[in-house]
Amino acid sequence: MIEVDEVVKSFTLRRRAGLLRRSRTRVDAVDRISFTVAAGEFVGYLGPNGAGKSTTIKMLTGILTPSSGRVRVAGLDPSRQRTALARRVGVVFGQRTTLWWDLPLRDSLTLVRHLYRVERSVHRTRLAELTELLDLGSFLDTPVRQLSLGQRMRGDLAAALVHDPELLVLDEPTIGLDVISKATVRAFLTRLNEEQGTTILLTTHDLGDVERLCRRVMVIDHGRLAYDGSLPELRGALDADRILVVDLARPAPPIEVEGARTVRTDGPRQWLAIPSGGNAAAVVVAVAARHEVEDVSLREPDIEDLITRLYRTGVPVEHSGGRVASDRQQ
Repeated sequence: MIEVDEVVKSFTLRRRAGLLRRSRTRVDAVDRISFTVAAGEFVGYLGPNGAGKSTTIKMLTGILTPSSGRVRVAGLDPSRQRTALARRVGVVFGQRTTLWWDLPLRDSLTLVRHLYRVERSVHRTRLAELTELLDLGSFLDTPVRQLSLGQRMRGDLAAALVHDPELLVLDEPTIGLDVISKATVRAFLTRLNEEQGTTILLTTHDLGDVERLCRRVMVIDHGRLAYDGSLPELRGALDADRILVVDLARPAPPIEVEGARTVRTDGPRQWLAIPSGGNAAAVVVAVAARHEVEDVSLREPDIEDLITRLYRTGVPVEHSGGRVASDRQQ
C-alpha cells in the first residue's frame, strides 16, 4: 500500500547575515527514509515535534514533492497523481476540520459525496453504516460550529471515509478528546481495520492510542527512522525492566531474591525490577518462599518511557529482515 525508498525532503532556510546579506542553510526534514506498509496494516508513526512526521505525511498525500527518492501509495505517485490518489485515500488532521463550519454535518457529508462523485445510493448505504459505527445520529443535523470536539472529530472521520478509501491517514485524531470520545474513536478504528481491512497510518503524541491500536510502530527522529517493529520487540531491544509490585502482609526490609532488585519500598508494598528476559514466575516463587505475600502484579515497561529512551540513546533493531538504526548510529 505504501512504498518509501530513500526519500529525502530538504528545505532552504534564509537568515539575515548582515545589513544587505542573507545566508542560506539547507535542512533535511526527512533524511533517506525507507519503509513499506502492507495492505491491511495498522501502523503507528511516532516522533517528537520537528522529527519529520508531518513532512512524511504530506509527501504520502501529494501535498509535498520529495527532494529525492521514491514514494508510491496504492501504486501511484502522490505528487503527480494527486486526484487519482485522493479517491483511494482518506486523511484526517486532528487540528483542522474538513467540514463546512456553518452547515449541518449531514450537508457537509453530502458535499463530500459530490467532491468524490460517489453515487447517491452508495452514499446512502455508506452514511447509514458510518452513522451507526460512529454514533452520529444525534447530531447529523447540527451545524458543525455547534459540535463538541469529539463530535466534530467523528464527523471528520466520516467525511474521510465517505468514498470508502483503501488507506486512512490520521494525524493526531484524538487530540483534546475526552475519555469517552477517545474510546469511541479507538473502537471504530479497530473495527474499520479488522473488519473492512482498511490500511491505517496513525501519527500521534497520545501513546495510549498506539498501545491500544497499533501492531507495528515506526519511530522517526531528526528526519531518520530510529525504529520499525512491534512494541514487544522495542521493549526487548531496549532491555527495559519489568516491575513486579509485591504487597506483603506486613512491612519488611527490601526483598533480596535472585533475578530481581528492589527499587522502591512503601510500607508493606515493594517494587522489584526484573531485567528483560528475566523469569518473573521464578521471582514470584522466590519471594513467596521467604515472605507472606498478599498480592502481586507485573507491570510492563511504560511505552512513553521506552520512546523517550529511544530518542535519547538510539538502538539498532532487526525487523522484517532489515536493519534500522537511530540517527546517532547512522
